[in-house]
Amino acid sequence: MKKMVGYKSRNFIGIVLSLAIIGITNSCSKAEDPMNGDGNNNGGNDTPGANEVWIKGMAFGPSSITVSAGTTITWTNKDAVIHTVTSDNGLFDSGSLTSNSIYSRQFPTAGTYPYHCTPHPTMTATIVVN
Repeated sequence: MKKMVGYKSRNFIGIVLSLAIIGITNSCSKAEDPMNGDGNNNGGNDTPGANEVWIKGMAFGPSSITVSAGTTITWTNKDAVIHTVTSDNGLFDSGSLTSNSIYSRQFPTAGTYPYHCTPHPTMTATIVVN
């Protein structure tokens, strides 16, 4: 019986050590590429470029953007949850955007285009086209 207890305790210690190593390995983060510091293809910037809207932190950023007629706006979902880019008046809808998904739409006509996220209706923003 004593042999059996020693065998079980060695297995237990081995399992605990294995789990500890796995936990340490998973907690280490990957080094960031200095040319792309935030994991996005924007040269390490923390803000969207011209004619670009980021969906980040459960918000559209910028919340209002003004462009010339004919401009294409690109939205990128930088959150870990699904979002949509849905026109308040039914003119456009991105469908479900998973993390890192991109949606683009050209705005050929002057006007104000309010939009929201369907799953998160408090997320709102506006495109102003001159």
